[in-house]
Amino acid sequence: MPELPDILAYIDALEDRIIGETLLDITFHNPFVLRTVQPSVTEIKGRKVLGVRRLGKRIALEFDNGVFLIIHLMIAGRLHWRDSKPNKQTLASFVFSNGKLMFTEAGSQKRASIYLAQGHAGLKEHDPGGIEVMESGFEEFRDALTSENHTLKRSLTDPHIFSGIGNAYSDEILHEARLSPMQLTSRLSDEEIRRLYEAVRSTLALWSERLRAEAKKAFPEKVTAFRPEMAVHGKYGQPCPRCGTPIQRISYAQNEANYCPKCQTAGKLLADRALSRLLKKDWPKTLEEMERHKAVRGKST
Repeated sequence: MPELPDILAYIDALEDRIIGETLLDITFHNPFVLRTVQPSVTEIKGRKVLGVRRLGKRIALEFDNGVFLIIHLMIAGRLHWRDSKPNKQTLASFVFSNGKLMFTEAGSQKRASIYLAQGHAGLKEHDPGGIEVMESGFEEFRDALTSENHTLKRSLTDPHIFSGIGNAYSDEILHEARLSPMQLTSRLSDEEIRRLYEAVRSTLALWSERLRAEAKKAFPEKVTAFRPEMAVHGKYGQPCPRCGTPIQRISYAQNEANYCPKCQTAGKLLADRALSRLLKKDWPKTLEEMERHKAVRGKST
């Protein structure tokens, strides 16, 4: 799912192209992508774009009549600045006075969506309410983090707690902070919370600067959660850039957590709930135990 750095890159690219331009036409190629009835789509046709803003992981276009068009990319939604024919992945196309914006979604689930809202009050109804860490002090961050007792992975990716952080950058943040994704927020020391706060800010700043610089050169057509420069996300089995230990992962629900056992979990392996229940006492607790299991299996085959 595109997260804060990706959304900022999209916004920069859109601002350079559509601010002050008129939306001439909009076509919905999937009947379910538009999730609201009022305001009507006809209210934004022929209207100029005044601004583009981020609302969590959503992108909102503001028109000169006070109507906002809100795009929620979800996991597989992407934007493209190009005049091409729609295909089975195309959800909507927007024809502006200077070019065409295509909204696509890979896969068959079709979770991406578009909403229309009237005024700032209507826009606020689509805000999940999580704090903006880049604009927040340490105390506000600490209060938000400890407001409920969850794992760090869950808290960081909860849009009602923190704005714009998802599966990919939470992995990078926790690696930078040297904290386990499964550590409970209620058991964090003040020093660990401070470390996490600094890691969130530095990680998001680094990637925002990097992706926004790329967007200045060309429209971000290939937005992905898996980037070669990342430390742990999508790097299962590859060496940790800090200590060289093979990166591990656990899967749960529709997400996964990638981590370095040595840097983040004191050498312990985290277990999928289902897998650990299945293997019970056979589940390896450390990398050394895992290597012994592999060696034994190798000899028996």
